[in-house]
Amino acid sequence: MLLNPRTRFTSALLASAVSVCLVAASAPAAPLGVGDRLFPHLGNPGYDVASYDLAFSYPGTNSKPLSAVTTIDAWTTTALEQINLDFSHGTVGSVEVDGEPASFTSAGEDLVVTPPEPLPAGSWMRITVRHTSDPVSAPGRDGGWVRTDDGLAMANQADVAHLVFPCNDHPSDKAMFTIRVTAPNGYTAVANGLPTGADRVGGATTWTYRTQHPMATELAQVSIGRSTVVHRAGPHGLPVRDVVPTKDRAVLEPWLKKTPAQIEWLESKVGRYPFETYGLLMAEASTGFELETQTLSLFERGLFTEPAYPEWYVDSIMVHELSHQWFGDSVSPRTWSDLWLNEGHATWYEALYAEEKAGRKLVDRMKAAYGASDRWRASGGPPAAPKPPKPGQKIGIFRPNVYDGAALALFALRQEIGRPAFERLEKAWVGLHQDGVAGTADFERLASDIAGRDLGAFFQAWLYGQKTPPMPGHPDWKPVAPTA
Repeated sequence: MLLNPRTRFTSALLASAVSVCLVAASAPAAPLGVGDRLFPHLGNPGYDVASYDLAFSYPGTNSKPLSAVTTIDAWTTTALEQINLDFSHGTVGSVEVDGEPASFTSAGEDLVVTPPEPLPAGSWMRITVRHTSDPVSAPGRDGGWVRTDDGLAMANQADVAHLVFPCNDHPSDKAMFTIRVTAPNGYTAVANGLPTGADRVGGATTWTYRTQHPMATELAQVSIGRSTVVHRAGPHGLPVRDVVPTKDRAVLEPWLKKTPAQIEWLESKVGRYPFETYGLLMAEASTGFELETQTLSLFERGLFTEPAYPEWYVDSIMVHELSHQWFGDSVSPRTWSDLWLNEGHATWYEALYAEEKAGRKLVDRMKAAYGASDRWRASGGPPAAPKPPKPGQKIGIFRPNVYDGAALALFALRQEIGRPAFERLEKAWVGLHQDGVAGTADFERLASDIAGRDLGAFFQAWLYGQKTPPMPGHPDWKPVAPTA
């Protein structure tokens, strides 16, 4: 994710009321979670999701709920008498477990399902939930759907995929996705992965997409709108497809055609692109951020049409979201406290691209970040121990400490171990953990192995310290006191 470009542009130039309508189940129900420090009730223990099949039916307006069917295939990791799913802000009509009707109720933001018979550990289960998915956010709560001028898109990061569909809503449980969208003729639907068909029946078309790599729920994307899909070839035959408002096809083309070269540049830094396709989704919406949804990054159309933004700046934002396909999407965070690994790396390659392609010196940006780092740590926490988000705000943990503050820690690491070792580390990290999850401790171990010495004290200071440590090689860098 990249927050409001207007705010970041200034910085760069200087350097619920949610509810589920349910019937009662007989057994007591309680919300569960996997113990995430920042989102303690997200995710659910006791099972591992293998795949999601999501089917949405769009009514032709983005102000009314979509009808939906979510099918989850999963393995139980312990014996289960009840199955907790993350889901709220929709109406559940029925639930089946392995084809048999199951009772269900709500507990907090969980949908708690009681199967006809307890499930033993190590068993395969299929859960089918018929429900609605409401694109209108509840008062005081950001939703997962984004209402655009001509339809819908998704922005589920960090903790709102379960406001769209029932799921195990934590990045530590990645799964394969099949996404089907039925919409009135005249609309185009696009989702993560590659298309497998578009079936027209009467006045509606059903579009189907499948991922070829596992994906976290927060990275799911569905675009429904009066759109055109633009195709081109990327490196080594990679299919690149962009989704743009049809009326803006020509004006956006100068930006869209940049993507293949940007992929080539990143491949030269960190290795081959990790997925089956890539592209940009240009949404006519005001979100306040851009988002790295897997294989189809979400952008505000205005980023590309606002004349005040220099070309180098917009290019670097494109590279930021592209970098996330490696850092955050292919290698997903083990916990949300590991977010710095996503955003710090994306900010790093954003800044490195601006240096190599536009002469915007990385060292100048890092010196400015050093000056502000103590203030960022005080307000948002150190990079690997961010403070909890404000309730109801899905972007609440996305503060400067995990962007430039985390990139500053990577700069310090490069200073500490040297450029050759740092570059080996970057390629090794995404190669070792491709399609998986990894955390801060994993990064520290790999860095220490490549450097040939224990870097524990270095990482403790830079990632968890309340104050910013001295910068290796730059003893003259000092924190800058805030102005009155």
